[in-house]
Amino acid sequence: MGKKELEWTAKEKKELLKTVVLTVNEIDSEGPGGRKGKYIVMDAPDWVIVVPVLGENFLMVRQWRHGNNSLSIEFPGGVINKGESPEEAAIRETEEETGYKAGKLTYLGSANPNPALMSNRVHFFAAEDLQGSGIQHLDEDECVEYMQIPQKEVYEKIGSQEYPHALMMSALLKFKLMKEKKVK
Repeated sequence: MGKKELEWTAKEKKELLKTVVLTVNEIDSEGPGGRKGKYIVMDAPDWVIVVPVLGENFLMVRQWRHGNNSLSIEFPGGVINKGESPEEAAIRETEEETGYKAGKLTYLGSANPNPALMSNRVHFFAAEDLQGSGIQHLDEDECVEYMQIPQKEVYEKIGSQEYPHALMMSALLKFKLMKEKKVK
């Protein structure tokens, strides 16, 4: 079976809910062999996740996640503002959440957070040669604590109750692949 035999075509889009962070749409689609279906797609801005390196540590943040109803230790990151490049957002988000600015920023790649339901992408970066005051510049609705955590601990605990965010695992993998490529 070729690619064409697997493709679907959106015929109609109906907005069901619009919020500050995303829009939920119902999509009427037609697929192979005349198949038809209604699918939910969330449209949201692209995001960034930054892996900041301080020696043998990662600079990470702890924050409340409403979907999981618990605290989560994560790499800094957030939404790319309108008119902002992913690189600009990575620098801004790292500085806002930790007070540190990257002297060197490396693009690690991007991915779709969940292609079954979402239309946006997340862009991954490594931040090195960090300089800063450690003074945060948080958005009004952000309550974020930053900390240095040994890289070994993060690799061991990623995916645990303390580190539940799957996209952080993706960011860590992209970082690890970059480091392995540099060693070769």
